[in-house]
Parts: sequence; structure tokens; C-alpha cells
Amino acid sequence: MSAATSSPTPGVIHAGSRRKAVFRRRIVPWLFVMPILVLNLAVVLGPALSALYYSLTDWNGIRPPTFIGLENFRTLATDPSYRHAFRNNVVWLLMFLTVPIAMALGASSMLAPVKRGSLFFRMAYFIPYVLPSVIIASLWRGLLSPDRGIPGWLNDHGVPGFDKAFLGDPKTVLPAIGFVDNWHWWGFLLVLFLAAMQNIPRELYESARLDGASRWDEFKDVTIPGIRPTLIFMLLMTAIWSFLTFDYIWILTQGGPAGASEVLAVLVFKEAFRNFKAGYAAAIGLTMSVFVGIVISIFTLLRRRGWEI
Repeated sequence: MSAATSSPTPGVIHAGSRRKAVFRRRIVPWLFVMPILVLNLAVVLGPALSALYYSLTDWNGIRPPTFIGLENFRTLATDPSYRHAFRNNVVWLLMFLTVPIAMALGASSMLAPVKRGSLFFRMAYFIPYVLPSVIIASLWRGLLSPDRGIPGWLNDHGVPGFDKAFLGDPKTVLPAIGFVDNWHWWGFLLVLFLAAMQNIPRELYESARLDGASRWDEFKDVTIPGIRPTLIFMLLMTAIWSFLTFDYIWILTQGGPAGASEVLAVLVFKEAFRNFKAGYAAAIGLTMSVFVGIVISIFTLLRRRGWEI
């Protein structure tokens, strides 16, 4: 009778508590994460595997696909349109890794000491980023018109070099679209860099001034190291988005004139929905993913080597 009514031993209680603690620490978090994880697998992994399959098929998007192996990728190797679109993506990447980054760094360094009205400046530079791309592209299509836009006005007032359609000239169309895209993008970068700069301790700047540092020395030796994680992260995101750019190019020129502004995303759209080569378009899309993966791998390697990213 006494054995039946005796309390559990301390070892049994301790083991039960340990199992409960392990359950709460290792199992319960996964139970909360599982719904969104399943959703992500369904909407990301599923289409990714589908794209991989369709890239190995001859498919027009309607009839059942026919398996052709690596034929689509062999076609890519000799397709001049693909090489041209890839070259335009590289040009776009170089433009956006230099011009908007430099503009945002310069402007944010000048605005960082400003205390009064700082919120107004942030909102003023950030508003273009939140405007729909259709509205921005439509506005700048009119502003870049050689007849009634800024080039026409400058030409009428005797400023040489503006008597042409920048969006209609194969030599200027890609920089012109990049200018429009940069108009909304660099303000976003400025707000991020400005927030990072204002978190740098002021004592670092005061110490630099006591050591006789110039404004450039402060920027180079204090500001840039202080915002390095934000700067490198935005370089990464800019590189990724440069390979995925589509909206401004499609709205303004649809890749024209004569394919001069065509990038990989535009080529995917045309091959899939105009030429009805959905399998070939899937192969192009996979190469875009590979390029993005290479960029991410480079930054991952730098992080493992001690870069503060």
C-alpha cells in the first residue's frame, strides 16, 4: 500500500522536466514556424522545381510539354538575343552599382549633420520610391520627349545635344531608362544611408577632428566603416535587382528600339508570351537565378572571410 501511494523519485521528476524543456525549446518554435514554412515551400519551391522541369521541355504554355533534355540551354549558348540581353544587364548592373550609390552616399553625408527639418528631407527623397512605376515612367516619358519635354525646351533655348529622342535612340535608350529608374531608387538608398550615418557615435567624428582629419578623411575613415553593413547589404540587393529589372524598361520601351534596351527579364516575357516558347523562357529564367546565386555566393564568401555584412 505504501509503495502504491509513494511519490515519484526526484530522478523521474527531473527527467520529465528536462523533456518538457527540450520540447518547449526545440519543438514548439518549429510548430509556430511550420505554417509559413509550408506556405513558402508551396509558393517558392514548387514553382522553382516546375521551372527546372519545363526548362528541359519544348512547351508553348498550352499543349503538354515534350521532354528535350538540354536543348534549350544549347540554344542559349548560340542565341544572339540572349547574349545582347545579358550584356545590357551587365551595363545596367554597372550603372546602378556606381551612380545611385555615389549620389546617395554624397547626399546623405551632407544631410547627416542637419537636425532641423531632417524628417522633411527624408520624406522628400523617399516619396519617389513609393510612387508606382507606371506613374513615374509615364511622367518621364513626357519629360524626355524631344518635342514638349526637357530636351525640347533646352534645344529651343540654344543648348546643343538635346535635339533627339533619348528613348528612341539605341545609343542612349538604356542610360535614359536607367536615369528614370535611378530618379526613384537613389532616394531610397539615401534614406537608408542617412539612418545608418546618424547612428554613428559623434565622439568618433570629434576624435577625428582633434587629430586634424579633413571632411574627406572623416567620410573615408569614420563614415564608411560605420555604415559598412548597410552599404554592403545594399550593394548586394542592387546587384540582385539589376538582374531582375523589368518594369521601367517594359513600360518605357518594351525592350526597343530594335531590342536596344532588352534585358533578360524582358526577353523571358517575350519568349513566353509572344513567341510561345515557355520552355525556352524557363531556361532563361534559370540562368538569371544562377547569376543571382553567384552574386549571393560572393557576398557569403566575403562574410566568411571576416567582412562585416
